[in-house]
Amino acid sequence: MSARPSADAALVAGDQPRFDPDGRAPALIVEEVTKVLGKRAILDGVDLALPAGTTAWISGGNGAGKTTLMRLMAGLIVADRGTVSFDGLRVDTDRRAYQTKVGFLAAGDSGLYARLTVRQNLDFWAGLAFVPRSRRRATVARAVERFGLTDLASRRADRLSLGQRQRVRLALTFLHAPRLVLLDEPSASLDDDGVALLLSAVDEHAATGGTTVWCAPARQTEVRHNRAFVVRDGRLEPV
Repeated sequence: MSARPSADAALVAGDQPRFDPDGRAPALIVEEVTKVLGKRAILDGVDLALPAGTTAWISGGNGAGKTTLMRLMAGLIVADRGTVSFDGLRVDTDRRAYQTKVGFLAAGDSGLYARLTVRQNLDFWAGLAFVPRSRRRATVARAVERFGLTDLASRRADRLSLGQRQRVRLALTFLHAPRLVLLDEPSASLDDDGVALLLSAVDEHAATGGTTVWCAPARQTEVRHNRAFVVRDGRLEPV
């Protein structure tokens, strides 16, 4: 009988096969990923393997490459070398099918149409996420309730505070029940109630077997993660 794989194999992908300490095969695999911007390798041979149901925390200094890694995992940019896959789908060769499984919250305040109401924004994005028209109204209603947007649903996006806009953006991220959720500084501008709603959504996602990657410059103790990493000198290191 072969020996149980070491815990290190769970944290950073390397030799096949890859497992976590409980012997679970990974859902998300980032393998030997390199991204060069200008003459600088922002990411240099990054490896990562996360099983379903994992919530991972990624920290690192400003400009370390965290957002670049998140955008690569979301399929928004392409690696110069290496591969990214989720549930057996490669982002470079199965892009559309891959992206239907992903919910990505970018850092900042983008993604909402200013003149549309909260409900209209959610309905529009449900269409982009291929939510069937017959289920769209119910899907939007659940998102409104889940992120405490009932009193804001008929308000235009450009008349919301930053924290309210962040709640809407989170609702968009979880709207289509993605299996891989990528959150880049998700707690920005949120009040205590908003943070509580975010943490609840992440916990529910993990409980149903979803994989979450939460990224921010500093580690936040309220995030109930079971993997932690830091981006340093172009590499991803377990901490």
